[in-house]
Amino acid sequence: MKRLIVIFLFVSLLFFAQSSHAEKIKVVASIYPLGDMVRQVGGERIDVKVMLPPGASPHTFEPTPFEMMGIQKAKVFVKAGAGLEFWAEKMLKASDSKGLVVVDASSGLPLIREVHSHVSEVTHDKSQGFADPHVWLDPVFAKQIVDKIADALLKVDPDGKTYYTERVEKYKRDLEILHKEISDKVKSFKIREYVTFHPAWNYFSKRYGLRVAGVIEESPGREPSPRHIAKVVQVIRKSNSKVVFAEPQFNPAIAEVIAKEAEAKVLFLDPIGGSNIKGRDTYLGLMRYNLSVMEEAMK
Repeated sequence: MKRLIVIFLFVSLLFFAQSSHAEKIKVVASIYPLGDMVRQVGGERIDVKVMLPPGASPHTFEPTPFEMMGIQKAKVFVKAGAGLEFWAEKMLKASDSKGLVVVDASSGLPLIREVHSHVSEVTHDKSQGFADPHVWLDPVFAKQIVDKIADALLKVDPDGKTYYTERVEKYKRDLEILHKEISDKVKSFKIREYVTFHPAWNYFSKRYGLRVAGVIEESPGREPSPRHIAKVVQVIRKSNSKVVFAEPQFNPAIAEVIAKEAEAKVLFLDPIGGSNIKGRDTYLGLMRYNLSVMEEAMK
């Protein structure tokens, strides 16, 4: 009899554990920083899957049909928007998921749009030019993004209102601390302009009074011409900055050639991070890593 009771209790616990796991809200995020924001807000009530594999570039990544199936049971899909996930529309059309709530991180934000080559302006008008999708790299915008995530989770899980509200408010306080930390450190930078591999850091630079003086790869996957490389080298030589910022998602070979020609060094900024990278496995850690790299080059 005792043995039957033990077996019954064991089976019951296993059932409840499985039920608890099954009840978690399924969320799909396109890139790791957005996935981490979802985790910070959703905590134990959600189960988040990130589409972009570690080390891949979001500009060239396209999910396989099998990977696209990952959204079938999802209740929420979080994307950067502004054209970054060029594959998202096709995936959503192919999905049978009904009632899917889509969070567009860039929606409603003052996007930077390229009007001419090397010339950008801030606008809300989506009819003008190419929009820069890297909004998550501005911690002030990140606070607005987590509000959107919280709203989406509340739509599919209204019972979690108190839980989500408490977590989002705490996380926004952490983001405000991060923002002030970056502001204070950037004020001490003697060098305030820099060259990057691709145009990911415009929002960050605008927020903190820095300037992207040159970009090596202006279009994803498109190698720069010899003429453009010569112009970037000239920019580095004229500026006080003796560094070229590469990124781990791209081959640094061209950056190394330019740095050698300009007598500069190559350092790595990381706009994506990942769960497999210690110190960059949260959004807060990722941004502090990038700040430390900038501080090394520009203070």
